[in-house]
Amino acid sequence: MALLVGCNYPNTPNELHGCHNDVLAMREVLITRFGFDPKRVELLIDKPGSSIMPTGANIKRALTNMVEQAEQGDVLFFHYSGHGTLIKPHNSSKKEEAIVPCDFNLITSVDFRQLVNRVPKGATFTILSDSCHSGGLIDKETEQIGPYTIPDDAVTIPTNSYKPKEIPFQSILQYFTSLTNKISTDIGTHLVDVFGQDASLMFLHEPISKPLKPDEGILLSGCQTNETSADVEIMENGRKPCGPFSNAVQMVLKENSGRDLSNRKL
Repeated sequence: MALLVGCNYPNTPNELHGCHNDVLAMREVLITRFGFDPKRVELLIDKPGSSIMPTGANIKRALTNMVEQAEQGDVLFFHYSGHGTLIKPHNSSKKEEAIVPCDFNLITSVDFRQLVNRVPKGATFTILSDSCHSGGLIDKETEQIGPYTIPDDAVTIPTNSYKPKEIPFQSILQYFTSLTNKISTDIGTHLVDVFGQDASLMFLHEPISKPLKPDEGILLSGCQTNETSADVEIMENGRKPCGPFSNAVQMVLKENSGRDLSNRKL
């Protein structure tokens, strides 16, 4: 089962251009290469006229349904392409990772931890996040797959040819302050005021069970926690807007057609 979410934030100051392309291409990869049942691959994109928009509540509902339906031996896959952010919860010195759905109802690392904790034994849950600050998106995960240093032969993209997939925390805080008319630097206060019980578990002060043993959560992240991902046009892709991480994953799979690849090798 798979859930693919692409947020382009059309007609807003935060607009991206390649996120719908990322998840549509991934849908094709899952069906043609990995044999996923098309009926079990759900697509949420913020295209005008979409019947179900990728709001925070809708994404969490779809993820919860996927986990609750899972059985031993199932492969669960979540691909997100869109903005990410680092937030500072109230009374905490540590910044936390979050993705930014189309309605700004943040889904945090705590939410993903709670989902991974509920995956049944013998099933796997892979999260591929092509967003800024995505390196720690599963809270307290012991191992992330991705480079910790930049290789000497890394390709440098000119800064005028891409847009970071990041909405700064202060911008999100200002947005919600204008909605709630509350003078508070606690982002959780604003989110709970606007979204109620649909806000992130991080802000609802409910106890979250911690992992007591190695779990089946796998995170493939476009960057480390302190880094940014991008929205670009790549020559090899016909200058079609995309996320370079999503595009790289799809290109590697295409180039290694017929070969089994581990997550780490990928």
